[in-house]
Amino acid sequence: MKTSYTLTLVLISFLLFQSCRKHDDKPPKAVTLQLIADNLVSPLGVVAVPDNTKRLFIIDQIGKIWIVDDNGSRLSTPFIDVSSIMVQLNARYDERGLLGFAFHPDYRSNGRFYVYYTMPPRTGTSSNNLSRISEFRVSSNPNLADMSSEKVLLDLDDPQSNHNGGTLAFGPDGYLYIAIGDGGGANDVAPGHVTDWYLPNAGGNGQDLDSNLFGNILRIDVNSGSPYSIPASNPFVGKPGKDEIYAYGFRNPYRFSFDMGGDHWLYAGDAGQVLYEEIDVVRKGGNYGWNVKEGTHCFNAANNSVELPGCPAVDVFGMSFIDPVIEMKNSANPTGGKATTVIGGNVYRGKDIPEFKGMYLFGSFSQPGGVPNGELFIARPRSGNGLWDFAEVTLKDYPNDLGYYLKGFGQDKEGEVYLTVSSVAGPTDVTGKVFKLVAEKVEGGKK
Repeated sequence: MKTSYTLTLVLISFLLFQSCRKHDDKPPKAVTLQLIADNLVSPLGVVAVPDNTKRLFIIDQIGKIWIVDDNGSRLSTPFIDVSSIMVQLNARYDERGLLGFAFHPDYRSNGRFYVYYTMPPRTGTSSNNLSRISEFRVSSNPNLADMSSEKVLLDLDDPQSNHNGGTLAFGPDGYLYIAIGDGGGANDVAPGHVTDWYLPNAGGNGQDLDSNLFGNILRIDVNSGSPYSIPASNPFVGKPGKDEIYAYGFRNPYRFSFDMGGDHWLYAGDAGQVLYEEIDVVRKGGNYGWNVKEGTHCFNAANNSVELPGCPAVDVFGMSFIDPVIEMKNSANPTGGKATTVIGGNVYRGKDIPEFKGMYLFGSFSQPGGVPNGELFIARPRSGNGLWDFAEVTLKDYPNDLGYYLKGFGQDKEGEVYLTVSSVAGPTDVTGKVFKLVAEKVEGGKK
């Protein structure tokens, strides 16, 4: 049975608001969702433009980026459309498509932005698709990209259709970070995976550092080099391992974000196999465990529903595995779980819901049953070891669940948080919507 709205807010108060700051002595306001855009197909995220226009750019998986202008209207022509050169997507469900979008920090002066999309496989390869990260420039029309300006940064021959990662974001250091999934397939042992050092689980791309870039978060410098250069402080510069790698040991770090405030931590939601889902705070050079571990548990590639009784604490390179900060049970977990997959979100830095300031918001794609019933969660970040407490955020107008598949998040320049959803699991129909997380409006239009 679902926790009632009142009890859920009490739980959030108890777990998350014990350390009193300004506003913390008050109960959280009722929160709900405000519709920002609809009639989308499969929106995966929202990106704010770093200029003074306050426009929001919506990533639609089918290959289009849509603009919501500063008047709150969605423009009828997409900012960019790569649908004609993408791989054909499966309407029922697909993890390919237009997956990532990021503006250069100096976009206002240089007009440069970056996209991650999947194309048909290259001739002569056995791959499922070609994953491409490219730079484009805006045209003389600020609402249209210059399609002739494409500069390819990275091409990856992706062996499977799933686990593509896809998030692009610039860090506070000015470098471009890229989430790359492990190459797909179950257990990290499917065709396209290499042999690594951990033989009990038959190897896999997650623990490999020198054969390919799969299963990693990358960091590159797009301001020098051809087509890019490697930051000198990247952890494997001058050591065994590909120089682009910033952190490794991921299965599918589909959505990640940097905290706009505080210490600007990098949060990544990494999809699990059958038992556990996780949120990681990503550190330079860190090994996040896959496929030696799933969450905080020892993974068993031969029987993924049963944990191994033990596994190494360090990898062959001498790096200790870094456990997640949040762990939740997958819906297929035999002991009971609700999340089909975790969706990484954002730390709230807005003003509309002051009680949430500094809290990390994330969610689940859906719950068991194959219906649109994703959920929203909140956690208080803290330093030190151990898993964080988290609680469901029950929205006043959505008391049981979101009523949609949750596909992504976004954040504007003021720190407010957005959710991207649709009523269909795959990239089809036009049920996609973008909502803004807001405090409930009460009588007189005041909060």
